Amino acid sequence: MTLTFDNSVARLRLDRPDHGNAFDLASAIAFRDEVREIGARDDVRAIVLSSAGPLFCAGGDVRAMAAAPDPGAFVRELAGTLHDGLVMLRGLAIPIVAAVHATAAGAGVGLVLAADIAIAADTAKFVSAYDRIGLSPDCGVSALLPAAIGARRAAQFALNSLSLDATTAHEWGLVSQVCSDEDLSGAVETVVTRLAAGHGPALGEAARLLRLAPERGYAAQLDDEADTIARLASGDAAGELIKAFASR
Repeated sequence: MTLTFDNSVARLRLDRPDHGNAFDLASAIAFRDEVREIGARDDVRAIVLSSAGPLFCAGGDVRAMAAAPDPGAFVRELAGTLHDGLVMLRGLAIPIVAAVHATAAGAGVGLVLAADIAIAADTAKFVSAYDRIGLSPDCGVSALLPAAIGARRAAQFALNSLSLDATTAHEWGLVSQVCSDEDLSGAVETVVTRLAAGHGPALGEAARLLRLAPERGYAAQLDDEADTIARLASGDAAGELIKAFASR
């Protein structure tokens, strides 16, 4: 896992290319800790999730599972650590952009779903893959996939072990945009530059509110909306913008 910061952008890259960027316990801990590091800063206006090598993310490290003395305990710790990181990530008031250049399987699909905007190369593929090793979904796939693509399609994807190409993933709503592999970096930078240059707290809180809405009731969401908009309205940035708009 590699974390870098530049121009108000946090770039979190999966960096186990020889293992298909599959998560073992060490990389899951690194993911959780680096998300915590992002959250501790006040200068980040966008997060980019990407990966190195021929795969985006192969999911969990199956070889590490097989080698564990107690596979159940190992998988519980692995999933729990990743889930802690994902909960923290989705709780951040910062827009998240996923750059998917190749196959995302299992937990890799969960990473894509965790992002607010997912941009895929036309070479990307999306696979559930859990049943191939006798396991059930984790990393938020069961929680977020039905909202993204619909309950029927989510069941079709997960229960039939479908492999979705980038075009189908876009048509179904799993990704926001598809471009050529050569244009992926540029497309991601266009989005990230706009986010980083925008009114950070407003965009970040909008992203956070949209993420959390499907996970709770209407009244709780409205309470959060009211608290958030009031907090922003009391800040200097929004105050100046509101006055400028009112004086037109």
